[in-house]
Amino acid sequence: MTDTPAAPAPSDALRFAFGTLTVLPVRVTRWDREAARGGMLCAPLAGLVVGLCAAALGAALLLLGGGPLLAAVATAVVPAVLTRGLHLDGLADTADGLGSGKPAEEALRIMKQSDIGPFGVVTLLFALLAQVAALDTLYAQGWARGAVAAAVAAVTARCALTLASRAGVPAARPEGLGAAVAGTVPVRAALLCAGVVAAGCAAAGAAFGAYGALHTGLAALLGLGLGELLLRHCRRRFGGVTGDVFGALAESAGLTALVALALG
Repeated sequence: MTDTPAAPAPSDALRFAFGTLTVLPVRVTRWDREAARGGMLCAPLAGLVVGLCAAALGAALLLLGGGPLLAAVATAVVPAVLTRGLHLDGLADTADGLGSGKPAEEALRIMKQSDIGPFGVVTLLFALLAQVAALDTLYAQGWARGAVAAAVAAVTARCALTLASRAGVPAARPEGLGAAVAGTVPVRAALLCAGVVAAGCAAAGAAFGAYGALHTGLAALLGLGLGELLLRHCRRRFGGVTGDVFGALAESAGLTALVALALG
């Protein structure tokens, strides 16, 4: 008879979230399904910390006279640094896998290679350009709008990972981060997390009035919706999720939220 693993403490969940989704010096104390469940539910909190760091640097540069473009570039750099570029790497690898047109097994092999192919390079280039362009537009409207957008994008990006970790979403490989977290989060908890994130984003946007609240909440929902569409496509093409797919989901959802805010 085997002992049932003890339920993870809140600190275990936070350690899992920050230890796997950021480069902050946090030691992951548990690496099991229960800790993964809590960690992925805490993923938006990790995104909030990343987003606030990005917002602080961008706003500071703008207030010091650096201009909207410099603030935008700095804001885009911070999440890349705080994740060691893993999400961007996942976006590029997923683009290579999807763009190859190969069957699932061969596409997954392409994604696992260390080099980046032409689809990945082009996708990275335009994704980063779009991030900077959207942030430049928002910082041109004031430091507060740019800062809020940076935080909203980061939280939305990590909430897309929570949704992708819900029950019923399989892993495409038996190893890696995708396999560790796939299917760990109950569907109801994942949807509740998404609702809380959307409401929190709307509350942040309320600083700019009722329209700001509506616009920001909808931007978060649009980001999560785009993430769901990409997740569905990856499940159909690869048979499930991988760590690279998680990176692609995060980048795509965050970028969609930024663009939606810039278009308001």
